Amino acid sequence: MSQLLPVKLLNFVLLSAIFFVYGTSIAEDYRSPDTIEGSIKINAEALIELAGEHDDLVIIDSRIHADRHQGYIAGSISLPDTETSCATLFPLIDKKETATVFYCNGPRCRRSDRAVVIARECGYTNIYWFRGGIEEWKNKQYLISK
Repeated sequence: MSQLLPVKLLNFVLLSAIFFVYGTSIAEDYRSPDTIEGSIKINAEALIELAGEHDDLVIIDSRIHADRHQGYIAGSISLPDTETSCATLFPLIDKKETATVFYCNGPRCRRSDRAVVIARECGYTNIYWFRGGIEEWKNKQYLISK
């Protein structure tokens, strides 16, 4: 039994090292797709145009709460992808045809990708995806709320 503990400890250390090395690089190498079926990909300027065209535009910030504390697009609603479901979308967007924009940290972030797919599966039909997200918004020096 005394030899079992070092083996378990060694296995834990090895698995931790593998996760650290490969898990980190996988996340760093991720690039969101160019398009997501059922959505229209937009840039920052198109988002501004949409806001001018739709009084009822809903902007969903799919990032985790810690990211949102670093700044967000004014008027956006925090709904992390991990909390996105038909039940959580409906109180925010009660009409399936309401123009809705999803964003996250940028092309290396998966959160808005996932949220767009969930919204589509829930039957929402007027979905916009701001793929560049907060990264593009900040790079273009548009106003950030905190």
